[in-house]
Amino acid sequence: MVGQNPAVEDNNADTHLGPMSAASRQPVLLGHSYYLTYDVKQVRKMKPYPPLSTLIAASVVRGRGFRIRFFDAMLASGVEAFYAALEDTRPSIVGILEDNFNFLTKMCTVRMREACFDMIQAAKAQGCRVAVNGSDATDQPAQYLRAGADAVIAGEPDFTFAELVQRWSAHRDSSLLDIPGLVLPNENGSSNGDGTGQVRYTPTRPSIDNLDALPLPAWDLVDVERYRDAWTRAHGLFSWSVVTSRGCPYRCNWCAKPVFGTRYTQRGPADVAEELLRLSDEVSPDRIWFADDIFGLTARWIEEFSKEVVARDVVTPFVMQSRVNLMTPRVCAALAAAGAAEVWLGVESGSQDILDAMDKGTKIEQVRTATRNLRAHGIRSCWFIQLGYRGEEWDDILSTRDLIRRERPDDIGVSVSYPLPGTKFYETVKEGLGGKTYWYDSDDLAMMFQGQYETRFYKMIRDVLHDEVCFASAPNLSARWAELERREPEFRRQASRQSAGAHAGRS
Repeated sequence: MVGQNPAVEDNNADTHLGPMSAASRQPVLLGHSYYLTYDVKQVRKMKPYPPLSTLIAASVVRGRGFRIRFFDAMLASGVEAFYAALEDTRPSIVGILEDNFNFLTKMCTVRMREACFDMIQAAKAQGCRVAVNGSDATDQPAQYLRAGADAVIAGEPDFTFAELVQRWSAHRDSSLLDIPGLVLPNENGSSNGDGTGQVRYTPTRPSIDNLDALPLPAWDLVDVERYRDAWTRAHGLFSWSVVTSRGCPYRCNWCAKPVFGTRYTQRGPADVAEELLRLSDEVSPDRIWFADDIFGLTARWIEEFSKEVVARDVVTPFVMQSRVNLMTPRVCAALAAAGAAEVWLGVESGSQDILDAMDKGTKIEQVRTATRNLRAHGIRSCWFIQLGYRGEEWDDILSTRDLIRRERPDDIGVSVSYPLPGTKFYETVKEGLGGKTYWYDSDDLAMMFQGQYETRFYKMIRDVLHDEVCFASAPNLSARWAELERREPEFRRQASRQSAGAHAGRS
C-alpha cells in the first residue's frame, strides 16, 4: 500500500567518538527518490523492495559513528513526505542515494529525476549539504549539480558518501577535491557548451573488491511490516531482496553500466547464506529476489551456495536473473537444490541476426536448451524480450513469436530498445534521436530513435506476445497476428521506408 512513510531514525550510532561539531551530532538524512506511486505500471504490479544500495551505505555511515534518519520513498505518498521528513529531522547533511541494484532506477526515467530534483531543492532551501548517487546522476552529473546538489557520487557510493559525511560534519565548507569518486561544480563556472566544462571530477575511486567486508544492509531502518502488507495483499506472499555480486562481465551493446561497469565481483557463498539465515530470523520473507544482474555466474559458486544454504537449513524459494549460456544441467540441479523457483533469462530476440547485432554472445539453440534444462529441474523459465532493435524487421519479430510458441516460457517481460548514454547502441542511433531521450516512466515504451515501426505498433506486438504466453490456446491469436501483418506497412516510419531496400539483403 502506497502512502505516507515517516522517516525512521537510527539510534545505534557509536557515541564514543570524542569531540564532534554540532553538525556531526545531527542525524544524516539518507534516502532515495524512487517513488512507486509515480509509476502507475509498477503500482499495478506491486512488487516493492527496500533500496539495498542505500541501506548498505547507511550501515557504512553509522559504522563510523553517525546517526542516520532514513527516508524510504518506495512506499511514500509522494515527495511531500520527504518535505515532512526534512522539517522533522532538520539535518545538515542529506544523501539521496538510489538503489543501484533496482533495474527500475537504471532506466533513468524523467519522473524519478524530477522527484530527485525536488528533493535536492527542498534540502538546499533548508541549508543542507546534499550528495546524490545513481545511474542517472552518474550519466548526467551537470543536471544534478545545476539542480543544487553539492556533489554527485560517481560509481559505488558506500565509502564515498561516508567520507563526505565525515568531511562535512567536521567543516561544511571544506574542500572535497581530495575525496575520490566525486563530480563537483566547476569553481570557475566555465562551460564547454556540452556540459562537460560545468563539472570537475576528483580522482576515480577503486572498485570495492571484498564485498564480504561490507556490512549487511540496515534492515532495522525499514518499516518491514509495510512491505509485508503490500506484498501479501497483492500476491499472497512476502518477497525480500538480496544481492550477491556487483557488475556484469558481458558486453551487450545496449546495456548501460555507469555504476558498477563490466567487472564482476562476488560475495562468498557462505556470506550470502549467513545473510539468508539472519533474514529468516529478523524479516521472515517467504521468497527472495536476488537482484544481481547475473546470479552466481559459475557452476562452482552456485554449487557451494547450495551446500551452504542446505547446511544452515535456510533453503528459501528465490527468483534470479541469468543468461541462457549459463543454464547447464549441472547449474540447474544446484539451483533447484538451493531453492530456485524462477529464473529470468535475457533472451531478447528469436532472431540470431538480432542477437549478433546486439553483441549478445548467445545462440538461439542455447535459449531452447536453457529453457528445457530449467523445466526439467522444476524451475520456471521466464524471458526478457526486446523489440525494435536497430535493423529488426517483421520476419525477426515473427521469429521471436515462433520461439515463444515452441518453447513456452512461463512468463515474459517485453520492452523496446532503449538507448542510454555510454552504450555502443546509443552511439549507433544517437543521430536519429528526437527531442525525447528518456522514458517518462516504466510504462512509456516509446521508440526514441528511428526504428522500423511506430511506438503504438510495438505496444500491440507486446500485448499479443504476452497473450501467447498467458493464453496460448486462445482461438484469436492467429487472427490477431494476421491483422498485425496486414497493418504492418502503415506503421513503418518514413525513414524505415527509405532504408528498406538497403536492409533487404540482410541474411
